[in-house]
Amino acid sequence: MTEDDPTDEISDIEDRIERLAEIAERCRKYILASKIAIGSGAALLLATILGLFGLGQTAALGSIALVLGGIVSLGSNISTLRQTDDAIGAAEARRSALIGSIDLRVVADTPMKLV
Repeated sequence: MTEDDPTDEISDIEDRIERLAEIAERCRKYILASKIAIGSGAALLLATILGLFGLGQTAALGSIALVLGGIVSLGSNISTLRQTDDAIGAAEARRSALIGSIDLRVVADTPMKLV
């Protein structure tokens, strides 16, 4: 990669943006799973407290663990998603700056064949 030709760096940045987009999508999936875990844990805890299905103390402890695990996973993945989105924004800004720095030439003498 040379200083005068930023195309290699642009290609590297685009690869990085794709990898970051995959990480962001994975975080969104984990966030959804965490919300489902919190909701199902809360519903199970409520059912246990009300004695609807004859569930015991083990189900109550499991539901509390499910809610707490969901909360921890949710917080972790939200912060990772924010950091990834910030990194994507910075990479896109750098890519735009590199594309803007390329000295493009207008070729006016070519015939219009595809018109």
